[in-house]
Amino acid sequence: MQHITDPIDRRLLDDFQRDFPIVERPFQVLANALGLEEAEVLDRLARMRKTGRITRVGATIAPGAVSASTLAAVAAPEERLEEVAALIDAEPGVNHNYQREDDWNLWFVATGPDRAHVNDTLARISQRSGLRVLDLRLVRPFNIDLGFRMSGETRNAPGPRKVDRSAMREGDRPLLQALSSGLSLVSDPYAALARTLNRDTEDVMDRVAALHRAGIVSRLGVIVRHRALGWSANAMVVWDMPAEQVSSAGPALAAHPGVTLCYERNPVEDIWPYRLYSMIHARSRPEAMEVLAGAAALPELFGAQRKVLFSTRCFKQTGALIQPKEAAA
Repeated sequence: MQHITDPIDRRLLDDFQRDFPIVERPFQVLANALGLEEAEVLDRLARMRKTGRITRVGATIAPGAVSASTLAAVAAPEERLEEVAALIDAEPGVNHNYQREDDWNLWFVATGPDRAHVNDTLARISQRSGLRVLDLRLVRPFNIDLGFRMSGETRNAPGPRKVDRSAMREGDRPLLQALSSGLSLVSDPYAALARTLNRDTEDVMDRVAALHRAGIVSRLGVIVRHRALGWSANAMVVWDMPAEQVSSAGPALAAHPGVTLCYERNPVEDIWPYRLYSMIHARSRPEAMEVLAGAAALPELFGAQRKVLFSTRCFKQTGALIQPKEAAA
C-alpha cells in the first residue's frame, strides 16, 4: 500500500483486524508475533490512531444483535451541504456520515438502543433540516465483515456469523458500548476496561469472549480508516431487482473478489427502488470499476439495473450507540 511503507505497521494492520486476543496482556501477544517489545506495539498503534489511520482497537457489533440501526440518506442542496452534514454529525446516534455522488448526497448510519431511538434521530434530522430522510432498513446481511489487507492481496472474508442473542447477560450493554468505543492502548486493556465499569477483570474477559463466540461481537481487533490508508475510491453500488432474485444474487455478489460489504435493504416506493447493496473499496476509480464489471457479469445479477455512488468525503466515523448517551456517561 502506498500509505503504509513500514512492514511492521503493515503486519499490525493486516494480521490483527479480527480475533484480537482476549488475554490479560493482548498487546504482548501481538508483540511476540511481530518480534517486538510490547511498548513498541502500543506506540505504533497510538501513532496510527493519532494520524487517523485507525479509529480504535475494539469491536464492531453485529447489526440488530443488541441495538437498532438503519442506513439513511438526504438530498441536501449544494449550498447547504456543510450545514446539513454538521446537523447530522451532531446526533450521538449517527456513527457514519458520508457524502456520495448522487442527488441523495449525504448517507449516514443511525444507531441506538432500540428502534424508537433511531426513529427519533431520523425525525429530528428531518425536522431540523427540512429535508426528507430515506430510511433504508436492513433486511439481511450477506457480508458485513469489512477489512482491508494493506499488502493489496485479495481478502477472503468470512461469511456472516450466526448471532446468538440469548448469550446476552445483565451488564453486557455498557461493556459492548465500551468495546465499540475502543480499548485503552495500555498493557492491560481489559483490566482498564473493568475498572471503568467497576467490574472484575476476569468477568469482563469472560463476557467479551462469550459475546464474541455468540457473534454479537462480529469483529474484535484493529479498526482501520480505509480512506487514510489509500482505499480512497469507494463506491456504494445499489441494484434494482425483484425480491426473489436477491436470495441468489446476494451470496454471489458477496463472494465476488473486491466486494467488501453486501446486504439487502428495504426499498422506498416511488423514490428508491434498490434492494441489494454492495460496497467496493478500491485504490483508484478504474480499479473499482473493474471490480464492478466483474460483479455485473455474474449470472445471478443478470438484468439488474444498478447505480454507482462514489463517496467523496467522510464527515463522521465512530462506533455504534448501544445504550442511551446518558446511561453511558
